[in-house]
Amino acid sequence: MRRYKKRTDEEHINETWLIPYADMLTLLLALFIILYASSTLDAQKLERIIQTFTTAFQGGQPVLQSPAVTPDEITEGTNDEQDEEESPQEEPGSGFREREMEELRRLQERINTYIKQRNLQLSLKTELTEAGLIITILDHALFDSGSAVVKPDAVKLAREISNLLVSDPPRHIEISGHTDNVPIHNSHFRSNWDLSAMRAINFLKIILENENLSPEYFSVRGYGEYKPVATNDTAEGRQQNRRVEVLILPNY
Repeated sequence: MRRYKKRTDEEHINETWLIPYADMLTLLLALFIILYASSTLDAQKLERIIQTFTTAFQGGQPVLQSPAVTPDEITEGTNDEQDEEESPQEEPGSGFREREMEELRRLQERINTYIKQRNLQLSLKTELTEAGLIITILDHALFDSGSAVVKPDAVKLAREISNLLVSDPPRHIEISGHTDNVPIHNSHFRSNWDLSAMRAINFLKIILENENLSPEYFSVRGYGEYKPVATNDTAEGRQQNRRVEVLILPNY
C-alpha cells in the first residue's frame, strides 16, 4: 500500500486583493460623503478631490494614504455660499427710501425752477408726498371749459413737462384727471368721470410723443369730482379741483 507523504508546509493564502478592495470602498465612501455634504463645491476643493480620485485610479498614491478630505472641508464652500444667500439683502428700508426721496426732491427743484422761469406759478405747482412727487396742472392751462382737447398753446407746455419726466432708471408715472362737482352732460361726455378720464388720456398722448419715455411706465386715472382738494362751494375752490395731476412714483 502506497503511503502518502504528509505535507508539512501550509499553503500560502494570497490576500493582496484586500488592498484594492479597501481602496474601492474608500472611494465609494468619499463619493457618498461628497454627494451628501454639498450640492455646490468650492472650485479649488473640488479640484483637489478630482486629483485625488485621478491619482488613485491611475496607480498613484493609494487612497488610504492620500490626504483625507473631511466633510467639514467639503461643506466649507457650501456654507460660505449659504451665508451669502441668507445674509439680509438691502430692503427698501429707511436708507433706500431716503435716497429715493432725495432724488425726487432734486427733481422737484428742477421743475420749480422751470415753473418760476416761465411765470407759471398760477397754473402749475409741485408737492412732494410719501406717495411720490405730484405735479398739478390747473385745467385752464390745458383745456377750454367742458372740453378734453388740449389747447394748441398748451401742447408746448405738455412737451416741456415730458422732458422733465425722463429719468434713468425710469419711474412709474400716474396721470389723473379731476373735475369740480358741477354736473356735465353733453354730446361728448355723460359725466364728469368721462371728462376727467379723457382729459388725462389726451394729455398723456402728448407726453408719450417723447421718444425717451416708455408707455409701459404710465397709467391713467379719471376721478371726476370725487377727489377734491378744495371746497366746491366757491369759484376759487372749484377752479383748484379742475386739474390734471402727474404723480411720479419712487422706485421702491
